[in-house]
Order: sequence, then structure tokens, then C-alpha cells
Amino acid sequence: MLASGKESDWFIDCKPSVLTAEGHALAAELMLDALRHLPRCEAVAGVAVGGCPLASAVSMLSYQRNRSLDALYVRKEAKGHGTKKLIEGTLTPGLKVVMLEDVITTGGSTARAVTQLREAGAEVVGVVALVDRLEGGVENLQREGLEVFTVYTRNDFMAPDVVLTSTLSDTNFE
Repeated sequence: MLASGKESDWFIDCKPSVLTAEGHALAAELMLDALRHLPRCEAVAGVAVGGCPLASAVSMLSYQRNRSLDALYVRKEAKGHGTKKLIEGTLTPGLKVVMLEDVITTGGSTARAVTQLREAGAEVVGVVALVDRLEGGVENLQREGLEVFTVYTRNDFMAPDVVLTSTLSDTNFE
């Protein structure tokens, strides 16, 4: 079962690769370089859980490359204790933000996070995802007025006409 509630004949989990030291470095390079395809931003945001390590990795690499993009984390729901924040990090009104995702299916999680960022005063200028499952998510986000760039698609992992009979998991994108 996917985050969208849909069932699928294949599954890709970027976390086993991204959460290694090498994976952090490689994903950060790919995603920071992908930002050149979108309007200029001042920060990157990730949706908990998959997008948060991506935002941190890209933020750190941006600093090392003298670009300094701060990271934001968007929770799926506000904390029930402490500050009760929905968004972690420093978000100032009008801050130009690019949303980072590991995998896009329907785009629902990304769209909710974008709405939360906008309601908090951010100007979301686009989305970068490691993998587009080619199940309508990119088109749904584009209908919301977002520019979207994906590093890989489903077709990079399997031929477009392949019919799967089992689940594909723990696929490395390296």
C-alpha cells in the first residue's frame, strides 16, 4: 500500500540508498544540480520522512558550494507537544522554497506540504523528486501551478511494457 492509499504492482524505496553516507552525498549532488531547472530558491523543504534527509543533504552541500540554502521540514501533522510546529526551520514571509521528494506517485503528500508552506508564508517555486512513478503525480502538481523536475522515472528501473508479478523493493538508484 502506497502513501496515496493506492495499491501498486511495484514498489521503490529510496531510503536504503539515501540514508547511507554515500547515498546522502549522491542524492544531494543530483538534487542540488536539478535546482537549475527551476526558478531560483532560497531554501529547500522535505516532507517527513522521505524528504527530510534530502533537504538536509542538499542544504549542507549548498553551503559547501557557497550557495547556502536552508532546510525546512514539513510534518504531516503538528506536534502534540512542545512548540506544536508543523514546519521546522526558519521560514520568513516570501521565502522562495523548492520542495524535495524521494518518490512521487499521485503528488498528494507533496501538494499537502506545499499548501502548508504557502499558508505559513512561503513562496513554493517548484518540486524536485528523485523518482517519478509515472502515475499522474507530476501532472497533478503541474495543475497546481508547480514546476516539477524529476531525476529518474519508473522507466529508468524497468522497461515501460514490463508486467510485474512481484514487488520491486530496495532498488538502488545509484
